[in-house]
Amino acid sequence: MGATATFTLNDLIAQIRAIRPNADFQLIERAFALADAAHKGQARMSGEPYIQHPLHAAMILVEMHAPDQIIAAALLHDVPEDTDVSLEEIKEHFGEDIASMVNGISKVGKIKYRGVERYIENLRKIFVAMANDIRVMIIKFADRLHNLQTLDAIPQKKAYRIALESLEIYAPIAGRLGMGEIKGRLEDASFKYVLPKEYEWTLELATKGTQSKQPHIQKIIEQTKEELQNSNIQFIDIHGRYKHLYSLYRKLLKYGRDITKIYDFTAIRCILPSTAECYAALGIIHSRWTPLKGRIKDYISQPKPNGYRSLHTTVFYDRGAIVEFQMRTPEMHEAAEFGIAAHWNYDETKGQEMMSDRFKNLINPEKEIEWINQLAVMQNTIKDKKEFLASLEELKLDVFRDRIFVYTPKGDVIDLPDESTPIDFAYAIHTDIGNTCASAKVNGMIHPLDQPLKSGDIIEIITNKSRKGPNPDWLRFAKTRHAKTKIRQFARAGIADWIKDVIPTAMRGKKK
Repeated sequence: MGATATFTLNDLIAQIRAIRPNADFQLIERAFALADAAHKGQARMSGEPYIQHPLHAAMILVEMHAPDQIIAAALLHDVPEDTDVSLEEIKEHFGEDIASMVNGISKVGKIKYRGVERYIENLRKIFVAMANDIRVMIIKFADRLHNLQTLDAIPQKKAYRIALESLEIYAPIAGRLGMGEIKGRLEDASFKYVLPKEYEWTLELATKGTQSKQPHIQKIIEQTKEELQNSNIQFIDIHGRYKHLYSLYRKLLKYGRDITKIYDFTAIRCILPSTAECYAALGIIHSRWTPLKGRIKDYISQPKPNGYRSLHTTVFYDRGAIVEFQMRTPEMHEAAEFGIAAHWNYDETKGQEMMSDRFKNLINPEKEIEWINQLAVMQNTIKDKKEFLASLEELKLDVFRDRIFVYTPKGDVIDLPDESTPIDFAYAIHTDIGNTCASAKVNGMIHPLDQPLKSGDIIEIITNKSRKGPNPDWLRFAKTRHAKTKIRQFARAGIADWIKDVIPTAMRGKKK
């Protein structure tokens, strides 16, 4: 990739104006002026002037419709770290809020992927930064994405470290925050450097698949528009989308490298004015093409845990060929692309970020980042490095693996890591439910406690109040750190009680 396109302040202003005509352009211009002066004479390893990096990060944030304060902080994010301008000077010129974001980015630091101890320390910093101010992480995504786009300019080993960390840490966190588009871009930019041969193979496969499907996709789009117009159903946009490369690669591995089994390699995305029209469009599509059994997914009435809302169906369209349709409103689409970043706007009258009214009914950001706060607390409580090392894989499983979402009989959504079992579900509900779990029903049928759950399952835990506690054998198949911790705690408490009861008796026996 090497050097990327060259941007100017005018490009940034024009991009912001196209999205937000009433933006605080004076703030953006002042932030750029300070950053430009501070980075004067500095160059990146690609040879481009250093100011291009914060400009590119800011442009990525504009694509995410980020508020002015966040864009200003992005322009300034490397100033205290790399120039003579201090954080105090930024605070003096731009106020506490912007200075706080810049400070948060500095604390996350310039990552060097060197050994487990540094890896652990980086995780600590990231979790604490996210818990303190989620905006810091959003800026960090933009910063990292531009760095990935210029990896060709740095030594191969260093490029590999940065890409690996982006794939293992940054992209999964973006996914947990519902930022699907940013997650995909981080993964694809990293994929090339972490698994170059697999990247080339997937790219070739995707290119051939895209070329063969493109005429059909365009034809279906035109037919869909015609069907909706004939039924007086309004639509804003209908377009095709192709799966991100790394996401496609992971699915190919899952399905024996057979691309014909990847039903969502191509999808037709229908943006409609309202939820009612999403469901109406689903009916029209099913009347035109035969739906594939078991492939209708209603994420509007039952959103994913990260807030994703959309209505999906897969249909046969021509001689057994298959395509996926996705129906969503503009608000749902923006939330699906940019996740939590789509839920905040800058209130100029109050001088602070606030949740946009049009997203209030879609998602609760406080609930959304509850897991971040829990992680930050956990990081602070685990001071011993050996203990942290022992729990690192469990931590990565909980946070950085694929997620499934399952339901209680009342319809509450429970978010769990992939391959979780009914035991993990029981402890996610309540410790007492886990400790007294006797059996489980999944979709109305008895389900072994050691067998994995699948997204969409409805789970009922049957408890036995006379049960004294969890079975230590559950540790063999429990997946979440929370479940394992509770099982171990109970086991340790049981041993402590046994020592308390047995040892004094033995000692009394010796005295006699």
